[in-house]
Amino acid sequence: MSDWRIYRGAGVPHEGIRRLPEPPPWRDFGAPHEPGAPEDAAGADGESARRLGAHRRLVESLHPRPEEVEAVNAALYLRRPLLVTGNPGTGKSTLAHAVAHELGLGRVLRWPVVSRTTLKDGLYHYDAIGRLQDVQLDRAVAGGDPGAGPEARPPIGSYLRLGPLGTALLPAGGEPGAPPRPRVLLVDELDKSDIDLPSDLLNVLEEGEFTIPELERIAEREPHAEVLTADGDRVRITGGRVRCTVFPFIVLTSNGERDFPAALLRRCVQLDLEPPGDEQLAAMVAAHLGEEALQDGAALVERFLRREPGQVLATDQLLNALFLTQRAQGAERVTRDRLAEILMRPLDRPR
Repeated sequence: MSDWRIYRGAGVPHEGIRRLPEPPPWRDFGAPHEPGAPEDAAGADGESARRLGAHRRLVESLHPRPEEVEAVNAALYLRRPLLVTGNPGTGKSTLAHAVAHELGLGRVLRWPVVSRTTLKDGLYHYDAIGRLQDVQLDRAVAGGDPGAGPEARPPIGSYLRLGPLGTALLPAGGEPGAPPRPRVLLVDELDKSDIDLPSDLLNVLEEGEFTIPELERIAEREPHAEVLTADGDRVRITGGRVRCTVFPFIVLTSNGERDFPAALLRRCVQLDLEPPGDEQLAAMVAAHLGEEALQDGAALVERFLRREPGQVLATDQLLNALFLTQRAQGAERVTRDRLAEILMRPLDRPR
């Protein structure tokens, strides 16, 4: 049998890395999205392609359940955020990319939330230290004259960058004569946040606007400022205020590890995402690995579907197992079974 291993654990240097095959489609970072680069007709950038699958055009639909379709439409009609709760790997984040792909809403803005994330992180970042350093450098070059060379100093907008939420709230553009289209914003794993963030979001989600104090303070003498967006483009902000003209389609995801305040829940359309069923799982596998993977990995797919009630397995665990066992076809059966066991270890299994 051929040796599928790249690393052999022999301790002797070799050139085995040259045999490393192409990565799984959902881990292919070889063609990242460049600011200003053209996107395909569906507006899918590299991240969307990884989430929706390299073969997504061969799959007409990922077969969402009726309640999922209805919740998305409710959020679209009502201009309310969609709060999606479910176990890891059930497709919560992918839902945002699927909506953007189907409706042609462009690149999905992603705001990953961690325990230190604040509302300001999502709205904008002001590099005050960088600006101070530039001013001090200008003065040093001018021989210490504090009034020398103000024309050469970069404008304040050069030190401001909108975050994902701030970019999503910009006035919508679009083709002349066509209705403006909302941006899609994914606020990923909100339940990982500090206790205050869900409450801090309330006013922005309700009013669809925010202010940038650093620009408000100088609005009388500098009413306009060109700032960088999360897309890498530059936009003009007037009076230090950003207000949307079309409320973005916002997907808030949660693994259900904490409860949210009622004030946030009433502002959202809530959706509990169940693990994928037979049709959904078949579509996911086909979208990422092609139809042949369904036939070759039928035993692993069946094992995933027939897992014990309450057992937590993520769909990407199944995809990993299918991909690797296919690439290790030259290995013994016991080796492939062992790889599947490693990769499909239940997430809730105590160690």
